[in-house]
Amino acid sequence: MSYDHILLPSGVASSVDEIDAYLAAQEGLPESEPIARIAAELNARNAELPEEDSFLSIATVGGPSGDTLYVPSPYDAIGFVRNLLFDLATPLGYAVYDPQLTWLIDPAGHIPINVTHGGAGEFPYLTEELAHRWVAGLAAPNPYLIVEQGEQRYIQTYRDPSGPYTLEYRDGAPDRHFGTTLDDPAQVASIIWDWANGKPDMGSDVTWSRVEI
Repeated sequence: MSYDHILLPSGVASSVDEIDAYLAAQEGLPESEPIARIAAELNARNAELPEEDSFLSIATVGGPSGDTLYVPSPYDAIGFVRNLLFDLATPLGYAVYDPQLTWLIDPAGHIPINVTHGGAGEFPYLTEELAHRWVAGLAAPNPYLIVEQGEQRYIQTYRDPSGPYTLEYRDGAPDRHFGTTLDDPAQVASIIWDWANGKPDMGSDVTWSRVEI
């Protein structure tokens, strides 16, 4: 079995139906120049590896699919492939679509920042849409999200199985570590997004308590 990622231009779709329609419309079209460049780089890097270490599930990627690119990989290479796609495709203005999770990770309006999603691994940027999608969708067995700007500067949330969210942030040192508990995922996501944007009034509408660690 393979795990698929699909590249498509940023901004061309926002819903699953729009994504499916765009992908269908691109079938059979000649590769765009940026897509051909990305496919060639993926194929070259994969060809350098022994067959048992291949990060692609097929010999080569690319072909007549217009301004899109299908990238199937073994399950043990999911994180590596996704990070490689971000490295190659984000600077060229491409979104990464995960059809298994129905996640469109579109760089439009993104903030470059380290994000760890408990259920899906690491990501190199955050958008407002992703903050809301990911916080609302946190679920067992690893219902947490961490956004970091350095070892001692981060904001994180954990969703309790009974529903509430524990939200904490650290502002540079252990004595600047504060937390609160909230029920509304939209509020949690908004605070995380404001923190990532460096807004000085982040979370001013909630009561924070010092967290002793």
